Amino acid sequence: MQLGFVGLGKMGLNMVTRLVRGGHEVVAFDRSPEAVQRAAANGAFGVETLEAVVDRLATPRAVWVMVPAGPPTESTVQALSSLLSEGDTIIDGGNTNFRDDERRARDLQTRGIGYVDAGTSGGIWGLTEGYCLMVGGDEATCTRLEPIFLTLAPPQGYRRVGRAGAGHYVKMVHNAIEYGLMQAYAEGFELLERSNFDLDLPAISALWQHGSVVRSWLLDLTARALADDPHLAGLDAYVEDSGEGRWTLEEAIARGVPMPALAAALFTRFRSREDNPFAERLLAALRNQFGGHAVKAAAPAGPTQ
Repeated sequence: MQLGFVGLGKMGLNMVTRLVRGGHEVVAFDRSPEAVQRAAANGAFGVETLEAVVDRLATPRAVWVMVPAGPPTESTVQALSSLLSEGDTIIDGGNTNFRDDERRARDLQTRGIGYVDAGTSGGIWGLTEGYCLMVGGDEATCTRLEPIFLTLAPPQGYRRVGRAGAGHYVKMVHNAIEYGLMQAYAEGFELLERSNFDLDLPAISALWQHGSVVRSWLLDLTARALADDPHLAGLDAYVEDSGEGRWTLEEAIARGVPMPALAAALFTRFRSREDNPFAERLLAALRNQFGGHAVKAAAPAGPTQ
């Protein structure tokens, strides 16, 4: 099958490579000429503009967008919508807010252009393991595009989950669950690391991979990370979030669904980005005020340049 592909980052390039290996003709574009060259070296047909992507494809066209969520995706979809024709389809495989999917699907439908949101999970391992695809969109359109989805996914790893927006909604909740799972592993291993038993964390994580009720792919990755650096001394405790946790929490509040594990995991990520946070300093000040408890003075500021 023929497919345009926009966005050749770590995941995008691997997805293009998997599609080419699966026998598909991929017309690849990225703002980085080097990324386009890498895609061409892996068997794709590299082009220099969005216009060239559209011109190269036979109708009905399908173009997969794999760029960062937010303004980059929005501008790319808008640009493509002005180039595509009735019967063509845009597929968004990034981490888009499902509300944006619903809006885009409505807007594009007025021009006869299809819109499919493909929640994509698999990370850098997807090239060899395949990508779990949670797809939302018109049933007939998704059925026509199934050869693409089936090539990208492992066996049983693709499903159309509903109308436009449903794919990214399911992926959003998937990532919220991921937040909680990772936080649970992080807290458990911190307690192990601080115990008085001089525990071998890489060995324990490897042990739990065999028969334990907490075994999972995330535990496999935990074991890999600890094997490389048992005390994670080479890392700073700074954890970003890409938006899905916030969106899920907003949706949970709107629908009255308690999600305390997600809330705790998300707020812990916020705290990880702070140095000597104000709230903890205020706690120390209050304990000193009402109980005369000792406080620790802040370290002096370093010399200015």
